[in-house]
Amino acid sequence: MEACHSPHQSNVTSYGTTALAIITLEAFAGVWINAFIVCVLCIDWVKKKTLNSNEKILLVLGCCRISCLGFAWIRKFLPIIYLNNINVHTELQLLPSFARFFNYLNLWASACLCVFYCIKIANFRNSFFIYLKAKIDRMVPWLLLGSGILAFLMGIVTYDINEFQHSNNLTATCLENFWKATIRKENRFFISFFLAGFGYAVSFMAVIFSAVFLLFSLWKHKQKMQTNSMKDLSVEAHIRAMKSILSFLVMYSINFLCLVLTLFYVMKNENIMTLLIYIYLFAFQGVHSLILIFSNPQLEKALLKILSCVKCEFCIK
Repeated sequence: MEACHSPHQSNVTSYGTTALAIITLEAFAGVWINAFIVCVLCIDWVKKKTLNSNEKILLVLGCCRISCLGFAWIRKFLPIIYLNNINVHTELQLLPSFARFFNYLNLWASACLCVFYCIKIANFRNSFFIYLKAKIDRMVPWLLLGSGILAFLMGIVTYDINEFQHSNNLTATCLENFWKATIRKENRFFISFFLAGFGYAVSFMAVIFSAVFLLFSLWKHKQKMQTNSMKDLSVEAHIRAMKSILSFLVMYSINFLCLVLTLFYVMKNENIMTLLIYIYLFAFQGVHSLILIFSNPQLEKALLKILSCVKCEFCIK
């Protein structure tokens, strides 16, 4: 019998192919950008035998984003290879768990970085804030360790739910068993979505509050400098910092919205909306890391040095 393909199905297939090509380019660029951050920090670690708190967070964040992009790309690409192979189980069950683990670690490491910048840069006379400013360097390793443990637990929950879904699909034969399996499946999916949404919301709120407090502190300091007729360069530097924080806040808000939308579209077939969401999520990993490079003097200097060497080699040829 000749197969009948609807126009909508062919459109989704073409959109999927185009999106996969774009996602592949974004993943490749994001991996290289974050690999650059990791390499520079590791070389500096070997030279100095130590890393400061900012560099520790950036190192963890860079490693997370490399892994996150890699597993997310494989997760999108592998079903195409095994499209007609229904016996592939272990690989497809482990991938969401690894992807969820690195995704959560990436989000919480980003939140830790934003909180760290807020506490280090902002100036408030509150006694608790002064206490945090004095203790934040000691707290960073524990924050990263706690983020890793929570992300690991989320990976286990994801694997357990996927394993439960697969076993129910194999064993639920009669109507009664199928009904009970469906109820248990919906309960487990609700737990998974609740935990995922809670994790996204906690990291997002940490970033929002940190960015707002930092913006408020910079704005107050800028107003004080303008009142005291201080140098325009300091005022301009604060304005640039405020613009950078605002741009990051907008990007992170869109990223949070896309993550929440993935929870609603996860049970549906791919359409234009889901493809656009994944394109943005992949792009955010590389673009934000690029912003971190240019906002860090050490990383920016290393990048400009490499670019100048490449330019010289190109001129010689």
